[in-house]
Amino acid sequence: MQIAITGATGLVGSRLVEKLNSEGHRILVLTRNPDKAKRVFPSSAFSNLEIIKYTPQESGDWQQKISGCDAVVNLAGEPIAERWTPQHQQAIRESRQIGTKKLVEAIAMAENKPQVLISGSAIGYYGTSETTAFEETSPPGDDFLAQVCQEWETEARKVTEVGVRLVILRIGIVLANGGALGKMIGPFKMFAGGPIGSGKQWFSWIHREDLVNLICQGIERADMSGVYNATSPNPVRMGQLCQILGEVMNRPCWLPVPDFVLEVLLGDGAKVVLEGQQVIPQKTQSVGFNYQYPDLKPALAAIIV
Repeated sequence: MQIAITGATGLVGSRLVEKLNSEGHRILVLTRNPDKAKRVFPSSAFSNLEIIKYTPQESGDWQQKISGCDAVVNLAGEPIAERWTPQHQQAIRESRQIGTKKLVEAIAMAENKPQVLISGSAIGYYGTSETTAFEETSPPGDDFLAQVCQEWETEARKVTEVGVRLVILRIGIVLANGGALGKMIGPFKMFAGGPIGSGKQWFSWIHREDLVNLICQGIERADMSGVYNATSPNPVRMGQLCQILGEVMNRPCWLPVPDFVLEVLLGDGAKVVLEGQQVIPQKTQSVGFNYQYPDLKPALAAIIV
């Protein structure tokens, strides 16, 4: 197949490109930074890949490249784990809302339209809670991230008006080398790890390999459409996460990490970790998705070697 991907150089996108490349698919990488993309995907290893410079929030010649693609995967968006100045909040919102709008615009104009759009969203859609369990049919929250996710998904849904199948993935905290986990490992390496915040908040996670496999399944399966929670079926509380992380790293889990420390590491995006939500992938499981890492300890052990 020919597959266009935004956000391809990120934590998830880079692994997705590796997998699709290994399977012989032709990949179009839409990127703001072609030089970075060339470093991440050297032509010697990715001969079936084309790098296309684009400005996500603007129409342009790049939109013509969508015609003839079999699938489009939309993973682009400004990072959450930063200080939420008014300017950065606007960038978070517009990179997702307007970026998706321009991508759907390109699909609508395409003479040969893709069969499917896989569009990222986030479990921030549901807001935060220590007591409520959220499924795909649960209502949205009303905080900043919930509003961003709603606007993001609204733009993606417009692709169905031109007859293109849509899969929206509400992605949990992705576990891999780097990302949020990479920043949380630091204190444990220094024998100073422990519960973050209250320790009672929920941590809804997914191993990167499972997320990549879920994206691929969404591309391949014509019977998949609508919203799917991209999380493990076994969320844990933060205290459990830190206890298991300590066991895997053979480090003690004894020193509570105050909220402000995580806020230094993750900025205002620490809210996602400090408050959290229990997200259940009911619909994802109902379509028979087979998790490689449904449980946290084997998932962490596969990453921290």
